[in-house]
Amino acid sequence: MTNQSGDGISSFAELRTRVKAEVSKVVIGQDHVIDAVLAAMCVGGHVLLEGPPGTAKTLLAATLSKSLGTTFKRIQFTPDMLPSDVTGTMTLRGGELVFRPGPVFANIVLADEINRTPPKTQASLLESMQEAQVTIDGEPRTLPSPFTVIATENPIEYEGTYPLPEAQLDRFLLKIQVLYPSALEELEVLKQGRLGLNPLAFENVSTVAGMNEIAQAKREVELVHSNEEIMRYVVNIVQATRNLPSISLGASTRAAVHLYMVAKAFASMSGRNYVTPDDVYSIAPSVLCHRLVMTPEAELDRFGPEDAIAAVLNSVPIPR
Repeated sequence: MTNQSGDGISSFAELRTRVKAEVSKVVIGQDHVIDAVLAAMCVGGHVLLEGPPGTAKTLLAATLSKSLGTTFKRIQFTPDMLPSDVTGTMTLRGGELVFRPGPVFANIVLADEINRTPPKTQASLLESMQEAQVTIDGEPRTLPSPFTVIATENPIEYEGTYPLPEAQLDRFLLKIQVLYPSALEELEVLKQGRLGLNPLAFENVSTVAGMNEIAQAKREVELVHSNEEIMRYVVNIVQATRNLPSISLGASTRAAVHLYMVAKAFASMSGRNYVTPDDVYSIAPSVLCHRLVMTPEAELDRFGPEDAIAAVLNSVPIPR
């Protein structure tokens, strides 16, 4: 595996290429979701996916985990789920209390339909996202490293759901829209019969990385540098969200940190050891949109967070 040399960093880019090649054996398209999860893993963040059912969110997460050689657990959230169903519980075994880990103890955790479970259960997962640990009977227990949560929401069915509060949404590094495939991609799905988890296709997925490669990718992201102009560009974008009349709650300081971190990760995935303004510009909507609260007037005018971020990006001068 190559390290930093010449014009940039190449091993994270090579890892990205290998992982996409394996995932494509089972899932057609959705490259932007793979990029988002890889970036999140390398900066210690988490991803919120929003998309209709049947767009291969579960399949993609499981396949991605296998290609990376990480442990994977899926939590199907329901209204009657308890916090202990997520984090684990103490059970009596052989006359002794022993800890039975919950599904949150994995490198990649798919939190399916997180908005279908009550706030107390949501909080148990979101606390683990923030602290990388859970506390059971007063004793903290460290989660595996790396630890990345991929949470999903259905944008269509809101009846009987518990929307995530703004403070909890702010903990997600990225929110990614999972769209329907293009006509050509959908035709390819039909040709290859890739509907649902095909055991034969899944068995063909090879593990092309491991903990060492993921750790190396993390180190490479840390080595990515930028000048003060890039940092000012990030700050100016975030500040602008707080001054737009259509936004009642703008992006936080955490959002600025996340935007800068993700830009570094995407630069590294592109084979560079430096951040460009385009890295920041292209990823800003996915980092910022879910953190904004629009005014009632803007909502009535159907002026959403995506429109607001587009206006911000058009108004903030791009460094040259």
